[in-house]
Amino acid sequence: MKQVMVVRTELKMGKGKIAAQCCHGSIGAYKRSDKDKIRKWENEAYAKVVCKVPTLEEILALKKHADEKGIANYLVVDAGRTQIPTSSVTVLAIGPDEDEIIDEVTGHLKLL
Repeated sequence: MKQVMVVRTELKMGKGKIAAQCCHGSIGAYKRSDKDKIRKWENEAYAKVVCKVPTLEEILALKKHADEKGIANYLVVDAGRTQIPTSSVTVLAIGPDEDEIIDEVTGHLKLL
């Protein structure tokens, strides 16, 4: 069981901004997840992985794929108060779910 955060790198967010956006995503996807999957994930040390994609188009394609597979996910849209423009899509959080299921969507991505 794991959860994957996919960060959009073309925005050139600072490390703290990335961390905050990943936290927003993690909580958002968690709230949309099935209770049984959450319980299993909680019993397996809450594994989280952070990957990267360069463009908005790629992050939206991953969201579509996760939606088609029925995997809980959450797209983070920034308020624009600090480093980036308002309404910028920053992170896609996927899961928690079985590793093999999430890997069908994100397994080809590089770690951040």
